[in-house]
Amino acid sequence: MSENKPRRRDDIRNVGIIAHVDHGKTTLVDAMLHQSGIFRAHEQVMERVMDSLDLEREHGITILAKNTSIHYHGVKINIVDTPGHADFGGEVERTLAMVDGVMLLVDASEGPLPQTRFVLKKALEADLPPIVCINKIDRPDARVSAVLDEIYDLFIDLDATEDQLDFPVVYTNARAGIATRDLKQPATDLRPLFDLIVEALPGPQIDSQAPTQFQANNLDYSDYLGRLAVGRLKNGALTPGLYTLCRSGGSQQPVKITQLFGWQGLKRIEVERVGAGDIVAVAGIEDIEIGDTIADRDLPRALPALRVDEPTIAMIFSANTSPWAGREGEFVTSRKLRERLQYEQRKNVSLRVEETDSPDAFRVTGRGEFQLAILIETMRREGYELQVSKPTVVTREVDGKLHEPVELLMIDIPEDYIGMISQLLAVRRGKMTKMAPAGSGRRVRLEFAVPSRGLIGFRSRFLTDTRGTGIMNALFNGWSPWHGSIQARSNGAMVADREGLATPYAVFHLQERGTLFTAPGTRVYEGMVVGEYSRDNDLNVNICREKKLTNIRAAGRDENILITPHREMGLEEGIEWIGDDELVEVTPQSVRLRKKVLKQTERPRRREEDS
Repeated sequence: MSENKPRRRDDIRNVGIIAHVDHGKTTLVDAMLHQSGIFRAHEQVMERVMDSLDLEREHGITILAKNTSIHYHGVKINIVDTPGHADFGGEVERTLAMVDGVMLLVDASEGPLPQTRFVLKKALEADLPPIVCINKIDRPDARVSAVLDEIYDLFIDLDATEDQLDFPVVYTNARAGIATRDLKQPATDLRPLFDLIVEALPGPQIDSQAPTQFQANNLDYSDYLGRLAVGRLKNGALTPGLYTLCRSGGSQQPVKITQLFGWQGLKRIEVERVGAGDIVAVAGIEDIEIGDTIADRDLPRALPALRVDEPTIAMIFSANTSPWAGREGEFVTSRKLRERLQYEQRKNVSLRVEETDSPDAFRVTGRGEFQLAILIETMRREGYELQVSKPTVVTREVDGKLHEPVELLMIDIPEDYIGMISQLLAVRRGKMTKMAPAGSGRRVRLEFAVPSRGLIGFRSRFLTDTRGTGIMNALFNGWSPWHGSIQARSNGAMVADREGLATPYAVFHLQERGTLFTAPGTRVYEGMVVGEYSRDNDLNVNICREKKLTNIRAAGRDENILITPHREMGLEEGIEWIGDDELVEVTPQSVRLRKKVLKQTERPRRREEDS
């Protein structure tokens, strides 16, 4: 009878790593891979090997959850790298569903920061046992004991249980590849960390008599095998063959698994059979979706659906309609755009794509403008041309009243900027709820309750005003009644009134009217936004004007033209800056700002119709 009881597997550990950006999570995984003997002696391996996307390496963040495995003294340790950014909460939810314990990685100087809080809160709610790793102990400004006290405070603040508060601690220097349980003892390698993972974290719980249950937590794609579903086998065993697919909507259908894959380091290897607790990739089911369960053929039982934070920010994605549409991109039609967005929705549970009244425009909702900006940047690198609107918030009716999403905004800044940031957020309907000193130096940690729409365009302004020294993170904190109007951009736009080439002569005379986004020699078209006007109305300008030459005024005789460097508007800056009547045109080579109505003569008429 005892065989029917659930038991723990001793030969597997499934571990999720939680850390704030730049605390050394991916570097530590690099060191663990090297010391476990995954790579050959002279194999060339790039740094931060787990951040495989170009965007991840450029931004220094983890966007997609990934996994790898290490063998240590007969135990297979599956390591899952989680995104730390709240905008990628959909990835975090799915990652934590695959693991049995978490490792919280904290910088020995900076202490636990806002993004640590987001993922740790999710892990504690899922009742996952934690171990704490304090990294970068070699830093000259390391304050290990104070950081440990801050970690205890964070756990208490997140309502951790007594068992979760009794976490073991290990101290590491990921770059040097060393770990120790006692700072007085010299460290030589990462063995203390491996030992702690095996001793302190449990193996997966399995029931040997339960029917097969495998949930798709992630999706991958292979040119040879088609769609791959990645997840953990909860119960039973999997071999290639016939099973029942239980969809999250309740329907069931027979399916066939053609191949199974496990991991050896970062490489996928084919396996013939896997047991409960293993993290595997399944091939052969082309229409499987995230959250679906592959169940026993005779006793199909679905696992609980994955719960994800609701989207709060919406943007309209549409096919490019500028005069230069199709010149720079490979995929320009609305059909291609629809297919790409539907593909993204299938593999990203935190994203929603809806049709609109226009056949070539789609409403895309996500967790934040940063998440949507990353999607747009990914699409333009794949060769897509599109145009996107200003982000807006998702609203709902509660008891007949309009409600909007509210964020818990956590900010870590030097003391000198408290007044400036508080004033900036007050204009955006933010209310301070907490203020406390933060770690080393004269820094302070502030918490605000802010409407989600108040944070649209806030990030770049915040980083500019704090000279890049501030850290911010926002978590969805429920719904509340509409807060009233929030002042939008106070300045108008300078809009090109014709197609042509921006001339130094025109730029020189226009720069005193405001801030230009366009350098001399740039091609422009009618309706393209070329700068920010110093007043609150729009100004149509001729940025292509050339100097008229006469017998008296020759080309060589002129006042010295001094052109102020223009403000480069990238994708994220453009999305934050545009108004309701403007769009960001995105192509593989360019990011341009434009008016929705390009022709100057038609704009007043459209404004009258809208009003």
